[in-house]
Amino acid sequence: MSDPLQQHLAASLAATEPVPLCVGFSGGADSTALLHALAQLPQARANGLRALHVNHGLQHDSEAWAAHCQRFGEAWGVPCEVVRVQVEDGRGDGLEAAARRARHQAFDAHLREGERLVLAHHRDDQVETVLLKLLRGAGPDGLGAMRTLRPLGHAQLWRPMLDVPRASLRAYVEAHGLAFIEDPSNADIQLARNYLRHEILPRLQGHWPQAADSILHSAALSRAAADALRSQWLGALECLRDPATDSLDGQAWLALVPALRDPLLDHWLHARGLTAPTTAQRQQIERQLRESRPGKLPCIRWPGTELHIWRGRLWSVPPATAVDPQWQTEWRGEPLHLPDGGELHLLQGAQLVPPITVRLRRGGERIKPAGDAHTRELRDLFQQDMMPPWRRPACPLLYIDNELVAVADRWASARGAALFQQAGGRPQWRPGR
Repeated sequence: MSDPLQQHLAASLAATEPVPLCVGFSGGADSTALLHALAQLPQARANGLRALHVNHGLQHDSEAWAAHCQRFGEAWGVPCEVVRVQVEDGRGDGLEAAARRARHQAFDAHLREGERLVLAHHRDDQVETVLLKLLRGAGPDGLGAMRTLRPLGHAQLWRPMLDVPRASLRAYVEAHGLAFIEDPSNADIQLARNYLRHEILPRLQGHWPQAADSILHSAALSRAAADALRSQWLGALECLRDPATDSLDGQAWLALVPALRDPLLDHWLHARGLTAPTTAQRQQIERQLRESRPGKLPCIRWPGTELHIWRGRLWSVPPATAVDPQWQTEWRGEPLHLPDGGELHLLQGAQLVPPITVRLRRGGERIKPAGDAHTRELRDLFQQDMMPPWRRPACPLLYIDNELVAVADRWASARGAALFQQAGGRPQWRPGR
């Protein structure tokens, strides 16, 4: 074997546990080189080699690109699955981030147990990542940039080409006469990574030829520091986090040194599928905790995340979506998707005959819970039950003939309790946030 890229990948495969491989295949030059090189290696095919193309539907030629990827896979005997996703930019963090999120969700949903997702990130990508993290005020973990291997749900994510320059991949594609996709968005310098790639890095390297080597050396030192700190903040997380609510003790978090405080917060947020704050937003969280007063409900927002300080704890949720307070619908017990993204259903697959009405709070609601001598205002029940304030507006209320008979799965009147007993199942509510 004389090809340098194939030799590099063969050595990387030999150094890792043999598992099935799934290449994240965009059809661009980098992933084309990766998939073709792996397809030449018997050890890559030995446990199963396939490709996964995510069609974001954002470009006019998206369908043609998907067809190209499938033809490429067929030509080299590698099955290529195309997954179409809907990119929703509802978090306010931009189309690029929304597309990345949709792509990662597709990978997570379509990877098989124990499979390894192989991505074509290379040395130049790593340099760009370090600079982007630096410009965003990242600490050691962020400045450590992309890891070669990390867990990904029930699978793994593997980047075996982080030491390979972009130029080597382009040379491989040209040497083998491989057709690839040119995504026009890669030339858009309005996107941060493209601006660095096309405008900033050429100037840096023109003045400091060793810039890439120095940046990656600093990244390696940062990664080593981050790994040394990781065991400490993971231990702290176990003490701060309430498993029942997945909230953090605010004052205990604030008492940590920044080197532990920042990565702990980021890890907690990412585990909940949320985004990390900027330096300014971290400072705002810390200030709100220091100045917190009883009865105050601070909320710090940034694209993709809301962080609430309530009852001395940190709570993180996705951004609120607009909910029509006049919303209502009939319900027979089937899984019901609620306006905030939550769900209501009856346990044991029970059905309500006739159907009842589900609606949201409009103010002034009261219910007499079964076994309670008094009629209660929902406001008081919510406070006694310690339901987080951001969940209350979207809490489903169940009515029969304009009579409130149940509040989600929390309280039911005698009439509601009898209805659910007759149906053979009680309501189960999963809040949207």
